[in-house]
Amino acid sequence: MDNHFNPDKQHTLNSSINISGTGLHTGITVDMTLKPANPGFGIQFQRIDLPNQPIIKADCDLVTDTSRGTTLQVGDAKVSTVEHVLAALVGMGIDNTLIELNGPEIPIMDGSSGPFIELIAETGVVEQEATKAWYSLDENIYHYDEAKRVEMVALPSIDYQITTLIDFNSPVLGTQHAGLKTIKDFKTEIAPCRTFCFLHELEMLLDNDLIKGGDINNAIVVVDKPVTDEEMGRLAKVFKRDKIEVKSEGYLNNLELRFPNEPARHKLLDVVGDLALIGYPIKARIIANRPGHSTNVEFAKKIKQYIKKNKHVKNVPVYDHTMPPVFTLEKIEKTLPHRHPFLLVDKIIELTDTYIVGVKNVTFNEWFFPGHFPGNPVMPGVLQIEALAQTGGILCINSMPEGQYDTYFLKIDNCKFKQMVRPGDTMVLKMEFAGPIRRGICEMRGTVYVGGKVATEADLVAQVVKRP
Repeated sequence: MDNHFNPDKQHTLNSSINISGTGLHTGITVDMTLKPANPGFGIQFQRIDLPNQPIIKADCDLVTDTSRGTTLQVGDAKVSTVEHVLAALVGMGIDNTLIELNGPEIPIMDGSSGPFIELIAETGVVEQEATKAWYSLDENIYHYDEAKRVEMVALPSIDYQITTLIDFNSPVLGTQHAGLKTIKDFKTEIAPCRTFCFLHELEMLLDNDLIKGGDINNAIVVVDKPVTDEEMGRLAKVFKRDKIEVKSEGYLNNLELRFPNEPARHKLLDVVGDLALIGYPIKARIIANRPGHSTNVEFAKKIKQYIKKNKHVKNVPVYDHTMPPVFTLEKIEKTLPHRHPFLLVDKIIELTDTYIVGVKNVTFNEWFFPGHFPGNPVMPGVLQIEALAQTGGILCINSMPEGQYDTYFLKIDNCKFKQMVRPGDTMVLKMEFAGPIRRGICEMRGTVYVGGKVATEADLVAQVVKRP
């Protein structure tokens, strides 16, 4: 990442990155491609080996398994061990990318985020026109799990900072902690830290054939019990070594540690990756005591709920006409087939993966005023809905993979006109997804604001169709 990196803008990759490797738990070789994506696209995985090539969003509500790594699933389509690549994307400030896979698990590489970070740095990071909407906390958010003895808290902060504490229950290792004062340090201080497991877990995984893609170089093994010579002989075979032994610090000598507290730093890496599933960039100070994937995901859900609940308080879009638009009129015309006099959105000022804000300046010269209450010019309500529909069309099309699309509206519900729109008004048009796009069907909530007040609102359902 260069020094001119602007944290208040969205970023994507300069070009596609290809990675191949083995999944730790499935042992399946997977080819993975990280592709650049539009502003607001977010991070989405796509299983290109399955029928219909399903897309799975990086979202805590789609997590179905956290027993060994974090697994996301939609229908029968799964992608597992997502945390290390997600941590790399957060660490490099990447907001928008499509990750294509031809298998069920992200390659484990060396068990860290390092290889992903190196490839992203090599390819380069591109700043996009869209602003990045950071979410800050107004109160502390706590998460406890009595059974697992886990405590997590997110405190209000002007930066994103993380501290992790782990307790190994091991007389040799005791407790360790790791800290990240700023995400800028992630690349050097946290990314190279590899996954670890306890010897008793490794043996259980081996006995049940659950670590098929495991390799001598991608996990630190913590020895938490006395080991017989017979077991050492068996491990030497697994690690393809003549001899394996326990070092005095309580680790197997299958690899050299990169930091004395590498396991605690790797736990921090997992927290960064799992909290990427909140789906909103946050500014908070996270303190995690004995974190694991299941509690990280529960904590992510809590923070996501808090943001969704409190977003509405700050939710009236502010239009600053001095700021450059995310989509200019030229770019809107490249996306939508509409033209004057029927193009009813002038520019897009905000765009994320869940909502869009457009602007329409209403002037006395509009083609409809001479024929609609000529002595008392009022913008027709149906045209306000059309302006919302066009804005929503851009949101839907932007969420789709590459290609040319059209949107057709199927349904309008709960439509209310609360105040008139007249010449000289600036309409701020906001459309937000009411749920994920399913089979090309998008449900959205639309609001027209004039002067900071709601003028019109409606629920709209559209279908996105790829152009032949």
